[in-house]
Amino acid sequence: MQWCNLGTDGRRDVSTVRTIVVDDFEPFRRYLRSMPGRRPGLQVIGEASDGLEAVQKAEELKPDLILLDIGLPTLNGIQACQRISTVAPHAKIVFVTQENDSDVAREILGNSPRAYVLMLDANSDLLHAVDAVLEGKQFVSTGLKHLTWAIQPRQTVESADR
Repeated sequence: MQWCNLGTDGRRDVSTVRTIVVDDFEPFRRYLRSMPGRRPGLQVIGEASDGLEAVQKAEELKPDLILLDIGLPTLNGIQACQRISTVAPHAKIVFVTQENDSDVAREILGNSPRAYVLMLDANSDLLHAVDAVLEGKQFVSTGLKHLTWAIQPRQTVESADR
């Protein structure tokens, strides 16, 4: 997957999707770092182990994509996401988490092009979630498709639709 922007001359500018990985559990962070290696065009440019560090890295590195856990020290992933939207507003967010609560998922997705991937589904869903978010869509993990959504967000891509 490559990130495409239109340049000032109207031509497509194809570049690498610059990615930051954020998780407090180092073995899972290492696993997330390996995922972009499965897809040409994705490049990990930084990582963080807590929410505050994630905000600092996002401000410093201006990534295109952030793989973000919810259960983080200093700032949780939701708080970090709110701050990241200020310091790196163009960054797309894919939450990768153990949290399978429908209210949390609804809060995170809102009307933003974000993805919500359960850690247990990461092997099968993560790259599909990345594709959806980079296309400006939402993605809901396979393990959450059983949940009843009070309001179905526009442009939602559920993993079952792949």
